[in-house]
Amino acid sequence: MDSLRVAVGQINVVVGDIEGNVHKIAQWIREAEQWGVDLVCFPELAVPGYPPEDLLLKPEFIHRNIEAVQGLAEVSRRAVVVVGFVELEDDLFNAAAVLHGGRVVAVYRKHYLPTYGVFDEDRYFASGREAMVLDLEGIRVGVTVCEDLWYPGGPARDCALWGNAHVLLNISSSPYHQGKVQFREKMLSIRASDNGSFVVYVNLVGGQDELVFDGQSLILGPRGELLARGRAFEEDLLLYDLDAASLVAARLADPRRRKEKGRSLDERREVRVVVLEKVCEEGPRPTLEPRTQEELPPEEEVLRALVLGLRDYVRKNGFREVVVGLSGGIDSALTAALAVEALGPDAVVGVTMPSVFTSSRSMEDARALARNLGIRLLEIPIRGIMKAYEEALSEAFAGREPDVTEENIQARIRGNLLMALSNKFGWLVLTTGNKSETSMGYCTLYGDTAGGFAVLKDVPKTMVYALAKHLNGRGAVELIPQSILERPPTAELREGQLDVDSLPPYDLLDPILKAYVEEEKGLEEIVAQGFDRDLVADVIRRVDRNEYKRRQSPPGIKITPRAFGKERRLPITNRFDPGRSPVRGEEPS
Repeated sequence: MDSLRVAVGQINVVVGDIEGNVHKIAQWIREAEQWGVDLVCFPELAVPGYPPEDLLLKPEFIHRNIEAVQGLAEVSRRAVVVVGFVELEDDLFNAAAVLHGGRVVAVYRKHYLPTYGVFDEDRYFASGREAMVLDLEGIRVGVTVCEDLWYPGGPARDCALWGNAHVLLNISSSPYHQGKVQFREKMLSIRASDNGSFVVYVNLVGGQDELVFDGQSLILGPRGELLARGRAFEEDLLLYDLDAASLVAARLADPRRRKEKGRSLDERREVRVVVLEKVCEEGPRPTLEPRTQEELPPEEEVLRALVLGLRDYVRKNGFREVVVGLSGGIDSALTAALAVEALGPDAVVGVTMPSVFTSSRSMEDARALARNLGIRLLEIPIRGIMKAYEEALSEAFAGREPDVTEENIQARIRGNLLMALSNKFGWLVLTTGNKSETSMGYCTLYGDTAGGFAVLKDVPKTMVYALAKHLNGRGAVELIPQSILERPPTAELREGQLDVDSLPPYDLLDPILKAYVEEEKGLEEIVAQGFDRDLVADVIRRVDRNEYKRRQSPPGIKITPRAFGKERRLPITNRFDPGRSPVRGEEPS
């Protein structure tokens, strides 16, 4: 063949729904074959769903996934299909099945198993040892899984040097965070250029618990040039004709591969080559119109990640409606607006729960927001409930002045009411706390932390404002009232309360939190950036001291490079004080 028509199946699967996932993959194979494709690929572990975590410890789960691949092979009549699944052969492998002519013709096993951040693949899988190339009538395709192409060497390099691969195919499930899209494209571009090969990269799309997969699959040329990019945060069938003649020209013009091959003769590794014969005669193929999706602006990218993560969490877990406590503040306003975009206004209920400290402005803002969003609004005052608490506790609290205890009771009353509505109507409670607050423990256990899903859990407060302004600027109608954007943040749990009474200003706090939580910088490094030493030390101590609260909080969507939860795991009980500057020669206290 002079060219290879490829189809990239960027799909949204459900972990554990093996039958549903295979049904979707089969549909996409049939659609791709209508375009006369030679090769169609699907994401890493697309059959069982990604990440399956401890489902991998269940033998029945493994066997059903293997049986599903065998059944899926019967669908592959014309095109070669590469799809991710779990292989069991003495041990477990994160693998790619090659389907062709109605059968499984080969299996490739992932070499590099990530164990960092949100990944824990060494817990479950053994590493592959063999590189593999598919020979499709003279055009050679090296098969890799996710991080096998992340490194300069390894199986991808072996495929290009010793398997003479024209194309490096990479099936992946790479979760999103800010900056990941640009990093990934740059890295894959370098791999394409260094190996003088096309790169065909398919990424998963969809939400899975805390993770969001952004799609944005890529096809890159042998000079590292972008040829096609899939849609962001949507399913997509990306089609492209790879021109083998252009590859020859690129390799002739770039001597690096030739010289590398000469230097590495003594390190030559065997590459398994699987020759695949044509199983049916080609007819005329529809003409393709190449397309490349534009990159999204930063705020739009995060908004779409949050919307997709929320929608999939709600729908994949069987909920139909969500409920949000509307305080009149920016966090609950943005949460409700995202819920409406994800699920539609009929699936979102707002609840205001005014106390004696709730201002008329807060109530007016909550009502205006509900009108703008077109959602139902319930009003359940808590003044009488709070009074009942005060009377019940009056004897036990005798002689003590009101303090944070009474503030927290108000938050817990509200959490209790929201959970009661959830129980009665089956609504999922969306908690509204942001990353800045939860970092510092500025939240109440069993109060404003109560609920099933925390949409803004990984969104710093300054970003909350940026996202709200971007959301308002999308259309002609203002969704979040300007009054909410302009008023100083307040919990309204006591008279005249403002967030700055308990926290540094957010434009000062958020950079410190980013440096400590996301970048793992120490006290001295952060102080060297120009921050006050006492302030930094206090922030660090408060972050670490409140790990126990975060451990009991609901899951939320990861959008930064380092999120709380499965990605950042510190012991609750520990005496390491990173906010303390040791003095040389000091005796331990």
